[in-house]
Amino acid sequence: MRTYLVGGAVRDSLLGRPVVDRDYVVVGAQPDDMLALGYKPVGKDFPVFLHPKSGEEYALARTERKTGRGYHGFAFHADPNVTLEQDLARRDLTINAIAQDEHGALVDPYGGARDIERRLLRHVSPAFVEDPVRLLRVARFAARFAPLGFTVSDETMSLLQQMVRDGEIDHLVPERVWAETRKALGEAQPSAFLRVLREAGALAVLFPEIDALYGVPQRAEFHPEIDTGVHLEMVLDAAARLAPGDDLVGFCALAHDLGKALTPADELPRHVGHEQRGVKPLRELAARLRVPTEYATLAELVCREHLNAHRALDLKPSTVLKLLVSLDALRRPERLTTFLTACMADKRGRLGHEHDDYPQAAWLRAARDAAASITSGPFVADGLQGPAVGAAMEKARIRAIADVKLRST
Repeated sequence: MRTYLVGGAVRDSLLGRPVVDRDYVVVGAQPDDMLALGYKPVGKDFPVFLHPKSGEEYALARTERKTGRGYHGFAFHADPNVTLEQDLARRDLTINAIAQDEHGALVDPYGGARDIERRLLRHVSPAFVEDPVRLLRVARFAARFAPLGFTVSDETMSLLQQMVRDGEIDHLVPERVWAETRKALGEAQPSAFLRVLREAGALAVLFPEIDALYGVPQRAEFHPEIDTGVHLEMVLDAAARLAPGDDLVGFCALAHDLGKALTPADELPRHVGHEQRGVKPLRELAARLRVPTEYATLAELVCREHLNAHRALDLKPSTVLKLLVSLDALRRPERLTTFLTACMADKRGRLGHEHDDYPQAAWLRAARDAAASITSGPFVADGLQGPAVGAAMEKARIRAIADVKLRST
């Protein structure tokens, strides 16, 4: 019975990145051996145990066999005779198929350490094509490691394209697509996620609303990058820089311009009304992937209102208040923060504008604070009741916002 550190912990250590989670594989053992040592079983499909003290995961070495379509179409076999090399062979990428023994020596039968040096994302075996989730995982790892220079190997990209042609990704369940997408949106360079999916042909299948943005022109004076798909990639990366790890901001950025794919051809490259047009495809995307309500709601607000944020300095105080109320920002200021971060990413996601100031953010925060300072107490004390209190508060909040604007000019 031997225990090895495996997967992400070994990979990240070789990359000089912080090691967050440690997973282990146990070779030459069976469940009774683990139970006798005090490990707690947690695996349903195959034997996984928690260490009695550290709580870290220890899985018995296992192999897997394809039995049907999709993510769940596998049979797993855990046995004391399964070797470490066999266990590593079922993993997706070579950089995730490296083990380390108790003395620190690497066991690397598939060249993962070499691929780390070469900055390559490469599949372990042809069995890679049997699990459609791996396509999303490769795209997600690209989003994580693109800043370090990683790219997908030509051979692996060919397999991704084969998976799309064979219809294997058609069997992905919405929850898993969303789970991988959400993680990718929290990575350092989410644009790489879209590029890998698009090159593989999967973006048009999984995210047709996003794929449709590529090739759609915009006015060069506002968008020197011109292509709406390229703009979206830049916005996603700007969001990742402004709010590292914040996948809520990332989803708002992802869905903010879907309406531009629906602009009539005779109106291009102008996109008048794209913010309203984008609501329908956004709702369809969110419903199909079963996106959490808070994500869908805030993304829709960014879609509908991002142009108002950009011109906030020119809006009437009453319009500013309507914007803040639509965001529920007076009660939930964190919503305004998310909204403004996504809007700032939109502003900076343009060629040559990556470092533009965004004074609209400070102004809207000040307007929000001024409006939120108006409470019902004084009006009730003056004898107002019912709707009259709300009407008086609205007028007072508009005046407070106007005062802030007057002081700032």
